[in-house]
Amino acid sequence: MSLWLLSAEESNNSLTNNFFSAIGQARANLCTIFKRYYIKPNKSMHSSKIKPFVSILLLLLLAMKPVDRKPTLYIIGDSTVKNGKGDGSNGQWGWGSLLSSYFDTTRLSIENHALGGASTRTYITKGLWDNVLNRIQTGDYLMMQFGHNDGSPLDDTARARGTLKGIGEEQKEIYNPITKQQEVVYTYGWYLSKFIREAKAKGARVIVCSPIPRDRWEENKIARDTDGYPKWAKEVAAREGATFIPLHDLVADYYDQIGREQVRAYFPDDHTHTDSEGAKKNAALLVEAIRKVPKMGLKKFIKRK
Repeated sequence: MSLWLLSAEESNNSLTNNFFSAIGQARANLCTIFKRYYIKPNKSMHSSKIKPFVSILLLLLLAMKPVDRKPTLYIIGDSTVKNGKGDGSNGQWGWGSLLSSYFDTTRLSIENHALGGASTRTYITKGLWDNVLNRIQTGDYLMMQFGHNDGSPLDDTARARGTLKGIGEEQKEIYNPITKQQEVVYTYGWYLSKFIREAKAKGARVIVCSPIPRDRWEENKIARDTDGYPKWAKEVAAREGATFIPLHDLVADYYDQIGREQVRAYFPDDHTHTDSEGAKKNAALLVEAIRKVPKMGLKKFIKRK
């Protein structure tokens, strides 16, 4: 399978470099002005009379320079990304909980904010997204994978977490029996776009992953979702200028290769949630895909083999 990998890294880096360049030029110009008009030489510069407040301002200007900050990779998604507390206490693991072993965490922080049971919609309505967005800074990364729960009912009394199908601007007003309030529900793609746009507005680089496949088979091949959430995730990433990782197909290809019996061992409890070995393999496939993305800054933090 040929990978379709889209990167918006170059444009983001250009904006960041231009910003710091402008800061540096402004600093240099202000320093020149203060030296020219407020420093009055006597016999030598060592005995220059500098007004105290000007001296302080000048020192502050000289200190103005970009401070190197360890970037953070924020991960959002559902239980296939982080199951429970992310410690495998129930025997189930999400791939996001094992991703840190593939990166140099002395240079990159990784925070897995995925939540079991979440859809794109409830990740927002429960305030989880605001918590992540408030933490994001310029130079950080946001990685997301949603879709397993978006096909649920819109307004059932159990979870009321579903979204409208597709990536358009359609909307539907419903009564949410969980919150006991009216709510406008949008499409899966609408919510993905919201994540991407708001993260990019804060200077983050965004990676969208298509949802991993379930342990469901059609004859001797893993069942693939060719017209649903993986396709919509790809289309939204292209529309919004985010990097796309076809994780659904990458994992499905691997499952086809090793066969049904070996795949079954990855799913001890159900057809959706993997054990540690299954999650580790999903994480490894994701990391290898990141390596192949042109001009993807995140890959410089991957540990060498």
